Amino acid sequence: MNCLADRPFSVLNEYSRFVIVRESMASERLKTASLKSRVKSALGWLPPGAKRRLLNFYHWLQALAANLRYRFPARSMRVVMITGTNGKTTTASYLLSVLKQAGFKTGAITTAYFETDGDRTVNDFNATVVHPMVLQRMLRKMRLKGVEFVVMEATSHALDQHRLWGIPAEMAVMTNLTQDHLDYHGDMENYAAAKARLFKRRPRFVVLNHDDGWFDYFNQFGAGEQKITYGTDPDAECRILSADLKKQGSRVKLEIDHQTRLTLNTALPGKFNVYNAVAAAAAAYLLHVDLSHIEQGIARLEGVPGRMEETAPGMPFSVLVDYAHTPDALKNLLETLKHLTKGRVILVFGACGDRDKAKRPEMGRIAAQLADRVFVTDEESYSEDPQAIRDMLVHGIKQEGGEAKTEEIADRRAAIEKAISIARPGDTVAVTGMGHERFRIINGERLPWNDAEVIRDILSNRTPAPDA
Repeated sequence: MNCLADRPFSVLNEYSRFVIVRESMASERLKTASLKSRVKSALGWLPPGAKRRLLNFYHWLQALAANLRYRFPARSMRVVMITGTNGKTTTASYLLSVLKQAGFKTGAITTAYFETDGDRTVNDFNATVVHPMVLQRMLRKMRLKGVEFVVMEATSHALDQHRLWGIPAEMAVMTNLTQDHLDYHGDMENYAAAKARLFKRRPRFVVLNHDDGWFDYFNQFGAGEQKITYGTDPDAECRILSADLKKQGSRVKLEIDHQTRLTLNTALPGKFNVYNAVAAAAAAYLLHVDLSHIEQGIARLEGVPGRMEETAPGMPFSVLVDYAHTPDALKNLLETLKHLTKGRVILVFGACGDRDKAKRPEMGRIAAQLADRVFVTDEESYSEDPQAIRDMLVHGIKQEGGEAKTEEIADRRAAIEKAISIARPGDTVAVTGMGHERFRIINGERLPWNDAEVIRDILSNRTPAPDA
């Protein structure tokens, strides 16, 4: 029996036999294929308690086998794990930039990319933390390349499924906790508990967001050596004294431990990106990185793939691609754009299929509240009916009375094209939900797609439409 974790479902045929170990997205995707009648779940034969124990053992066994095969490669490197709902990739990118500035050999495992000593590749696995065999193979490559620091994201799924077992985290960083993945975890308490697995390990260093609503919950877990908190709260050890927010980026003044002063200049705009940069600065401070390297490393990061990525330089309006796929991320993005945009904010958005359905109406409400024009379109439907996904988004929009400014266009390219065609000087078009991704999964089929490339193609052939 082979592992399908890092292989496309297209390799399956009528003679294939397999076991689904969790009734989740993977199971749903397989059920939509031509093999639907052959799909059987071994878990259906077991009582609930036994199911959970079997799953835990199965996932742990995968991680153990991977670590044994590649000889626990992470043990000879210093690993920083960053968790949270939003901001993980950007925070990781800031910290990676700082560590490079300080002269360290670095590796990175993020939602958007993998990197080994400066050699970067796109993450096209459709997962942040890949299967343990793939993950340990990556870490072994890093070790052989002489990598000193590994900066990696730690998702709730990966923590719950023991994918990170055998990787000693010297530092754990928490960005924030807001609604996401409730289809998997059930409720926010279980979601938080999954994230807390990282902190229960008592890593040597811990970095927490003092301004986050779940701060008290995560603050109950100690650090092996030192903990630092960041934010605007007066009790934060890494305190944000001021933040000058501009379209070209932000200038942030920090005070650490009531004595050390830092000034961060970021190229990425927005209050939420201030928090990402400050989290990275606090982490670097605990790692005893020189203050000048922290400031220089933060400043040198010009952008992150699919995170407020400008795709229309030189145009009289902006067209941004952003990964915002949760209510909180969408709200933060639109609030930032409203603050920075002289004209209108035009939103193109959808929602991913076979995932947390409860957040869709909320995202619709946020779109209606904060965007001036809204185009509801398809994203990745997986096995779900795209119309049903759009209906849930539109339902939220209607709850806020946003029907008049909303148009539903199923074809994503057509929706983006229409949004760009009505853009006037000073407007901002935001295309959200997919960010850096290089493909879409629709009805089980993996199709090439990248929002930024589509936008550039549209702009190269653009004919402005009448004002709208």
